[in-house]
Amino acid sequence: MPTSHDFDLPASLTPALIERLSRRVTAAPGAARVTTSAPYTGASLADLPVSAPADVENAFARARAAQVAWAATPLRERKQIMLRFHDLVLARQDEALDLMQAESGKTRRDAFLEVSDIAITARYYARNAARLLKPQRRRGAIPVLTHTTELRHPKGVVTVISPRNYPLSMAAGDAIPALMAGNAVVQKPDTQTALTALWALGLMREAGLPADVWQMVVGQASSIGGALMAGADYMMFTGSTASGRRIARDAGSRLIGASLELGGKNAMLVLDDADVERAADGAVAACFPSAGQLCVSIERLYVAEAVHDRFVAAFVARAEKLRLGASYDYGPDVGSLTTPSQLATVTAHVGDAVAKGATVLAGGRARPDLGPLFYEPTILAGVTPGMTLYDSETFGPVVSIYPFRDVDDAVGRANAGPYGLNASVWTRDGARGRAVAARLHAGTVNVNEAFAAAWASIDAPMGGMGDSGLGRRHGADGILKYTEPQTVAHQRVRGFDPPARVSPQSWSVFLTAALMAMKKAGVR
Repeated sequence: MPTSHDFDLPASLTPALIERLSRRVTAAPGAARVTTSAPYTGASLADLPVSAPADVENAFARARAAQVAWAATPLRERKQIMLRFHDLVLARQDEALDLMQAESGKTRRDAFLEVSDIAITARYYARNAARLLKPQRRRGAIPVLTHTTELRHPKGVVTVISPRNYPLSMAAGDAIPALMAGNAVVQKPDTQTALTALWALGLMREAGLPADVWQMVVGQASSIGGALMAGADYMMFTGSTASGRRIARDAGSRLIGASLELGGKNAMLVLDDADVERAADGAVAACFPSAGQLCVSIERLYVAEAVHDRFVAAFVARAEKLRLGASYDYGPDVGSLTTPSQLATVTAHVGDAVAKGATVLAGGRARPDLGPLFYEPTILAGVTPGMTLYDSETFGPVVSIYPFRDVDDAVGRANAGPYGLNASVWTRDGARGRAVAARLHAGTVNVNEAFAAAWASIDAPMGGMGDSGLGRRHGADGILKYTEPQTVAHQRVRGFDPPARVSPQSWSVFLTAALMAMKKAGVR
């Protein structure tokens, strides 16, 4: 397998394609430019225009004007656009895979998961939006006489701020339900992986979405973050907990809603009756996809003492066999980190732990021979509270492993700390696994799986507890959060005031008797 220093970008990523994608950024002519780099090599990748605050304001003005007509577009037409987008993503996936690998450094198999995820998301909301958004009859105040309906209106213009680690899933995946609900979207993808997001935008327009309904800006939050907040009717953010707190504060001051998927320090529990070999395979899948740059990946492993040594031996053996590499095919198992700053964080966390007494069971070092940002899958034992990675998110291919005495001990340790995004439980007894899962402080818990089972169950909500965020994506929650509920109550014949010649006191006696009769009759 060639090293990252020995090959160029794949043939699909021509200068003409990159230039065409960059022109989809909402920015004024002559705007400043920013250059991104390919993680595999460190070579320059794209030259993108940078949006100024005035560009963001212009994007919101155009989006707000376009949203009126888009909200009036029948849902069946929105559905057909989304289904065409579904087909285009699958048909043109090789181009998307090349882009994701070039921008993020992940393996092709990890990139393909994003393609399949977006196809599933587009299909789900295309075929379920009408059911989820349709007017709902609600029980009226007075049976028969009060006709009450709940309606769902789009928020207006939604701001989506998406991260670099899953540039297709997080960009398109959060825009799809917002668009299906009748909103316009102004999005700021991470600059490093903006080409992938711009590719998705182009396919959505090719599928029939009006141009101004979904727009993208590029720039630093310090420059355009204020404009993104000022124009939004709702905020959708995926990123760090620190940034999420600031967004929640600012959204609160504007009295708009926000959905935030933030950090995690996710735990996996291997119970004493687990299939050790299967659990070791699961741990590899849990800890090292996208080089550990995944919000729901596992960074803490708690293993029952009865199976600890066998599990550790099996897990370490598998980790040491993983193939690191930079290749635009399905060969490597683990790819590169995405940015120098992330490599610095991973290196610092592991170095701090080792300096303070942790033991490296596998990995533990960067691999500049493969490329500038490669780091080996790393397993640590003996990690203690005084070490940075004990309770801080590393966001890299690093996991610490701990033995536990009993389930209460494991649950207590897994729940310690402020985060609550994802967790995993391994056992031969499904009922036992589900019971333990219900005790874990996490928005999603997988039994005998790492994270894919809950994530891909798109009819169910996904999100975090505690410092891992607010709100949910997927399922009904994932589209209803982008709407304003409205109650329309039509009162027939008689209202709530007493009839003529009936005193308020007599009327109150009558209503009291009626309420008691309704309760006795089982009226809800």
